[in-house]
Amino acid sequence: MPSQMLYNSVRVNSARRRPAIKCLNAYFYSSNAARKPFDILFFGRDEFSCNVFKQLHDAQDVWQSISIATNPDVKTGRRGSHLSISPLKLLGESLEVPVHTIPRRKIDFRGWIPPSSFMNTNEAHVSVPASETHLLVTASFGRILRPSLLRLFQPGQRLNVHPSLLPAYRGPAPIQRALMRGESVTGVCVIDMMEKKEGIDAGSVWGCKSMVVPESATFSSTSVELARTGGDLLVTVLRDMLLGKARSTPQPPVLSTTPHAYAISASDAQVDFTSQTALDIVRLSRAISHQRPITTTMSDGRALQLHHLSISGSHDDLGRVEPGWAVYSPHTRTVLINCADREWLSVLKLKTQDRALLAAKEWWNGVKGLGLLHGGMLKLL
Repeated sequence: MPSQMLYNSVRVNSARRRPAIKCLNAYFYSSNAARKPFDILFFGRDEFSCNVFKQLHDAQDVWQSISIATNPDVKTGRRGSHLSISPLKLLGESLEVPVHTIPRRKIDFRGWIPPSSFMNTNEAHVSVPASETHLLVTASFGRILRPSLLRLFQPGQRLNVHPSLLPAYRGPAPIQRALMRGESVTGVCVIDMMEKKEGIDAGSVWGCKSMVVPESATFSSTSVELARTGGDLLVTVLRDMLLGKARSTPQPPVLSTTPHAYAISASDAQVDFTSQTALDIVRLSRAISHQRPITTTMSDGRALQLHHLSISGSHDDLGRVEPGWAVYSPHTRTVLINCADREWLSVLKLKTQDRALLAAKEWWNGVKGLGLLHGGMLKLL
C-alpha cells in the first residue's frame, strides 16, 4: 500500500520550547531544548496491548512515570468457575507498574475517574491547564474514551497505536479484516485520539510503518509482529516529541474503495461453499478462528465447526462435484469439502453441535451411522 508514504516526518525547529502547535488539523513540536519525559497513562487489555507496552516500558528515557488502566477481572465459564484476568494487568503487576481497573460495564466507564495525578486540579480543587508532561496512550483498548477524559491531556498528547495503514481498516478488527481480504502488505500507525463525533481512528498520523504479510500469516503471528513494530514506532514518536522534531499529518481521504474493519460477528464465521473459495475459507480461519470457530450447517440442521483447515487442491478421481459436498479421504485422513472454485478444502478436525471435537475419520464414522450420506458423500448447507 502506498498510504504510508504520506507520513514522512518533518523536522521543525524554534528558538524556544513550545507545546504541541495545531496547524491544518495536524500538530508539531518545536524546540531547541529537550522537554521533560512524559507521565504516561496507558489504556489496553490484550496481548497486542502487552507487546506495545513492553516496548514502551523498556524505553525509560521517554517517561518519568507510567501507569496502566485496564479491564477488571471477570468470572466466566459455568457458574463463574473461571476468573478471566486482563493480560495487561498481569504484565503491569509483574513489572511493578501501578494498575488501575475500569468498570466492567461500558455505561459505567463513562463516569470513570482516572488516577488523581492526571486530574487537572490543584490542592484547592481548582481546574488548572493540562500538564505538558501528561500523555495518554491506547492500544487495543476496545472502549470509547469520553471527551472529558480526553481533554485532561493536551492536544497532540492523546495517542493511539492502530494496526493498519490508515485510513484503511479503521475500526475494531483491522488485523482480522486485512487477513480475510488477503492483503499482502499491512502496517501500524501512531495517531491522535479524537472525540467519537470527529471519527473513529481518524486522527492525524505521527508515524506509520508497513510490513509484508506472509501467505501463511495468522491473527496471532500478525498481531505479535504489528504490536512489536507499533511499540517501537511509538517510542520513536515520543523521542521525537521530546526533541522537538515530531510532526503529525492528516490522513488521506476515505474513498468508496477504502476497506473498513467492522467487528467480527457470528455471520462472518458462517461459510458458504457456493460463493467462497477454499483459499477464502482458509484465510478466514487464519484471521478469526482464535475468537470464533469456522462454521457450516449439516443437512439435519445442526451446526458443524471446522478446525485445522488447508487447501487440498483438485481431486479428479472424485469426479465433478457441486460445492458443499463433503467426503472422507483415507489418503489425506481428512474430510474434503468442495468449494466455489472447484478446489477442495481439507478439514482435519470437526465438532458437531453439542458434541466433542473429533478427528476427521472418527467424526465421519459417526456421521455414516446417521443416514445422512448420499453416494458416500455428505451435503453441507
